[in-house]
Amino acid sequence: MTTTTERDDLLVPVPEGSDLAVRVRGLHKHYGETRACDGVDLDVVRGEVLALLGPNGAGKTTTTEILEGYRHRDGGEVSVLGVDPGKGDRHWRTRLGIVLQSANDLGDLTVEESLRHFAGYYPSPRSVDEVIDAVGLVEKRRTKGFDLSGGQRRRLDVALGIVGSPELLVLDEPTTGFDPEARREFWELIRSLRGLGTTILLTTHYLDEAEVLADRVAVISRGRVIACDVPARLGGRDESLATVSWREGDGRRTERTHEPTRFVHELSARLGGEIPSLAIHRPSLEDVYLSLIGDDHEDAS
Repeated sequence: MTTTTERDDLLVPVPEGSDLAVRVRGLHKHYGETRACDGVDLDVVRGEVLALLGPNGAGKTTTTEILEGYRHRDGGEVSVLGVDPGKGDRHWRTRLGIVLQSANDLGDLTVEESLRHFAGYYPSPRSVDEVIDAVGLVEKRRTKGFDLSGGQRRRLDVALGIVGSPELLVLDEPTTGFDPEARREFWELIRSLRGLGTTILLTTHYLDEAEVLADRVAVISRGRVIACDVPARLGGRDESLATVSWREGDGRRTERTHEPTRFVHELSARLGGEIPSLAIHRPSLEDVYLSLIGDDHEDAS
């Protein structure tokens, strides 16, 4: 089930027979000379959290809008929960939960009123009380949308996205504007949803968020998925050289090696035990990501 791209070696195939919530092959969407999607290949396994990363203009939003059935494609094969989203009916839409980057509607309704209103659209909604508790808005249940803080409004957006008990939840930059504490509380919510078996497609600019939450990370650049793997192995990260640095004599020294443990053991023996100011650095997810997108990062800046 592997796909063919210019950087084949960075795309790890999903095991044969995996139950896929999303399957995309050769997706194209063009706006004049601009190729927003230029042959996107992507799999999302049921029950996993997949983070879709990429610079502005790389094709993330166009891809997710096509998966949601809100934008028509020019070519390629797309299946979302076993249905072509271009032909998805009302029943199919009730199986999706979508949280957009920003939403300012329903401001004159309270949190509880908004959720009860939306719950009425679904055949098997979750308990409104349980959803309010899950997103941490119990104390704000009678507060109108206009009176919520930015972080509280994002919690309401997520609540509206999950109240229908979706099989697939699409989160578009969900923690933009959150303070650090709110982000970590939100991460716990995502973990709990995954624990319930919800498949989650997450787009984010926060690399730490992707590393904490995602089972796999896909990087999209210039309209194509150029790498996809678990965060620890993305782009050969696990096989990259480690940099060992320490203080010796009158300065700081460094050594790059594939075997940092062996090198440190030998260094300790040579120095007679403790190694002054020892530090070991492996490429972070951000390092690998910036290396993968290359010039695309400069274009988006």
